[in-house]
Amino acid sequence: MKVELLRYTPDGEKLIASAAKLCYSHVGIGEIEQSQDDEKIESFLNMLVELGHESPIEHVSFTFGIEGVSRVLTHQLVRHRLASYSQQSQRYVKLDQFEYIVPPSILEDEEASEIFLKMMEEDQKAYNRITQILTEKKTKQYISDGMSEKKARSKAEKESIEDARYLFPNACETKIVMTMNARSLMNFFSLRTCNRAQWEIRNLAIEMLREVKKVYPTLFKNAGPNCIKGPCKEGNMTCGKINEVRHFFKELDNK
Repeated sequence: MKVELLRYTPDGEKLIASAAKLCYSHVGIGEIEQSQDDEKIESFLNMLVELGHESPIEHVSFTFGIEGVSRVLTHQLVRHRLASYSQQSQRYVKLDQFEYIVPPSILEDEEASEIFLKMMEEDQKAYNRITQILTEKKTKQYISDGMSEKKARSKAEKESIEDARYLFPNACETKIVMTMNARSLMNFFSLRTCNRAQWEIRNLAIEMLREVKKVYPTLFKNAGPNCIKGPCKEGNMTCGKINEVRHFFKELDNK
């Protein structure tokens, strides 16, 4: 898995503090901006975080480049609707040798790993063969319709991989660019860094949190699962490891 913070709103913590102050000020935003310094920004942001005043943090956004993840993960990721996504297409990108994500539990078992890897190999062979069959058939059809051989083959291949991709497994590796505002990220972190989240998206959320903490530590100092700053909300489904979780996220800044 590779997670890179590609872009983020510059002077984001200052922007949030200024926008929040405007709600309670009789002066304009320009004057408020001029009066800000690092100490005032940090103090005001701490107050906002403690009060849970979240609407001003929507003014700041973050864009991540994410690679080496499965379609299982991205199917979950895009359920977070207050975000923008651009994902590598299996319709237009021919996967001559597709990469795949193997769950740790399968890797740790020799028999399970052997079965899994064999299925991945069979999927690739089937994809290649179906693409070849459909490409040849469609190429002949388009040539008979009067199309040049070069154009016919190009069009036929594009249409063939569009249908052949149906046999790819959820394990298939993918790449995606995602943009979220800070408020949506806070919600994402509260849900997906929880021990009960699926392992792969939890790993992603933790890496994303690590990245944003580097640039805006005050804003994200309390970000993470709900239990780091209050009781667990999972009820009978709790992982029962609240002290371990709190310690992990407290130490996250130093890792």
